[in-house]
Amino acid sequence: MSSKLTFAVVVTVLAIVGAVDGQGPSEQQVRIERAQAEREVPQLAEVLELKPGMTVADVGAGGGAITVVLGKWIGSGRVFATDIGAPQLQLIRDYVMREGLGNVTVIEGRATSTNLPDGCCDAIFLRDVYHHLSNPEPFNKSLLASLKPGGRLAVIDFVPDPGSKPPAGVPANREGHGITPPLVISEVAAAGLTHSSTIEGWPPGDRNPLFLVLFRKP
Repeated sequence: MSSKLTFAVVVTVLAIVGAVDGQGPSEQQVRIERAQAEREVPQLAEVLELKPGMTVADVGAGGGAITVVLGKWIGSGRVFATDIGAPQLQLIRDYVMREGLGNVTVIEGRATSTNLPDGCCDAIFLRDVYHHLSNPEPFNKSLLASLKPGGRLAVIDFVPDPGSKPPAGVPANREGHGITPPLVISEVAAAGLTHSSTIEGWPPGDRNPLFLVLFRKP
């Protein structure tokens, strides 16, 4: 696992493993991931130009902490949360139910598509997800289709450590476990989205920063 992964991401992985084993995340894991989400969501909302009442999608939502915090932040708006694994989807549904959120819709995605409705979102983000995509070309086209005109897409990920092993099934042009910003830009732009900016350290002030690449739908 890359040293660039934040501790919160490790907690998410452990939570998913626990769900697969039938145990679910511990209270401590939930608290740590929730605290990270509470710090990050206001910064993410600013970058994505979100306002209460808008619609946003958390693609590859994992344990659901960012989904839940966004659901509270967005107020009368809506959050779509997607994932491709049954354990993750159940974690998110349970979390949303515990928090009493009626503005979150959980959707099972596919390797080639988000399965989000066309033109549904003012903004979409993928956090520590893109480098796992096995079929980025059709997936990126589905991201484009799910955005409203002028909608924003944020890809949050990390650069591979030298010598690290790529996840199983990803394209051969990957250089290890992770992905570089130029490669993200090349692939996402090919789907029809326009690159707006790149933030090299994400979230700002984090000890082990990821990067964020921002796009906009024409």
